[in-house]
Amino acid sequence: MTVFRAILVAIFIVIAGYTLPVTSVHGWNLVPIFVAAIGEMTWQGQFNVDFSCFLILSGLWTAWRSDFSPLGLVLAPVASFGGALFLSAYLLFLTFSLKGDMAAVLLGKDRAAAYNAR
Repeated sequence: MTVFRAILVAIFIVIAGYTLPVTSVHGWNLVPIFVAAIGEMTWQGQFNVDFSCFLILSGLWTAWRSDFSPLGLVLAPVASFGGALFLSAYLLFLTFSLKGDMAAVLLGKDRAAAYNAR
């Protein structure tokens, strides 16, 4: 668990450390640049489409693991737009709040309890 948490912290620091100078130079206007690359049908555009699918899956997982509760529905778009910065912080929070129970972290408490009862 310690190694997993260290990786999550490293991801958060790297993404935050990269994002801050980029936004100071280019601002927060990512969407037109992101979409333009997709429209150009280049490898960067292909990567952006692939990455967008990962972001959608991240949001869906976030909502699903909380049984589509109001909190889960609020966190889903945050996960989709926040990417690895959000997901690393969220998973780190879950590992501590659920005392390292990875089944509960990944599945949610109720599904993990049902899984462990089998």
